[in-house]
Amino acid sequence: MDHNLSVDPLLSHIASHISKDNVARFQVASPWRARWQLINSIVPYALLWFAMDRALAVSYWLMLPIAILAAGFLVRIFIIFHDCGHGSFFKSPRANNATGAIAGLLLLTPYRHWRGQHALHHGTAGDLDRRGSGDIWTMTVQEYLQSTRWRRFAYRLARNPIVLFVFAPLYVFVIQHRFAVSKASKRERMSVRRTNWMLAAVALLMCAIIGLKALLLIQLTVYAFAGALGLWLFYVQHQFQGAYWARSEHWNYTAAAMQGSSFYKLPRILQWFTGNIGFHHIHHLSPRIPNYHLQRCHEADPFFKTIKPITLLSSLECLTFRLWDEQRNVFVGFR
Repeated sequence: MDHNLSVDPLLSHIASHISKDNVARFQVASPWRARWQLINSIVPYALLWFAMDRALAVSYWLMLPIAILAAGFLVRIFIIFHDCGHGSFFKSPRANNATGAIAGLLLLTPYRHWRGQHALHHGTAGDLDRRGSGDIWTMTVQEYLQSTRWRRFAYRLARNPIVLFVFAPLYVFVIQHRFAVSKASKRERMSVRRTNWMLAAVALLMCAIIGLKALLLIQLTVYAFAGALGLWLFYVQHQFQGAYWARSEHWNYTAAAMQGSSFYKLPRILQWFTGNIGFHHIHHLSPRIPNYHLQRCHEADPFFKTIKPITLLSSLECLTFRLWDEQRNVFVGFR
């Protein structure tokens, strides 16, 4: 909210209609809400893990529906992990970091390393000149037309729904998170190594208890469904018609938050499992608002109610988006 605003009429309109006080009062963490969310997310996930192990002893197909439900709780745990990374889940930084590190083990994700990369995403979302930090690979029409055949093929492959929502999530969680990015700090690199060591120790223990085959079948199934749902949410949050993309000299934080992050209106049960992250415009406007306050913040300010939501049905159109047409400011397909 404190970023410099452009004199653009639309930005002036946004700035004049959003109450800073309404937003600021929701930036305070609630210890009891945070604790209750931990309990109703991690405890059911642990019980479902035990149920999956028992069901797998009978049949993989008996285990599968339990794994799908467990994936929903894993997505909810990711939202807690995500809020800890923003320092918003608890009031205490120590509590946020400890909770984030533990949740990171369940998510196969090094907490401090991910936190640093995600901060870059918030600082560059919608900036055409600073793409690449926590984003889904997006090319403009002009860039695609000027690319080599090999690069076009690679891009088409990367944007294929099967690759994007089936293989990519497993690659990210199982493989990519095992390595630090080249620009990572010493502390972030240590976060990756420490997470890998602890995951190896937990894997060895679980193999001794239930066996390698059972561990892989359960974990890969849960991560496949959780990863697909998580990546779909991230995709829809920034790849929708009417989204905001601009070159650095014209890019604005507030506009990127309010226009470049969607209001994804989900059915109540899905909203619960996804930790209110559908109110993504609110989250990008103020990452210090914990997920359990996002809906209340949205409802407290009349301006937010004027924002047109994306529904579960209308979001399916996003699957046809492949390139950003910089001239018309719209997403288009390859054709």
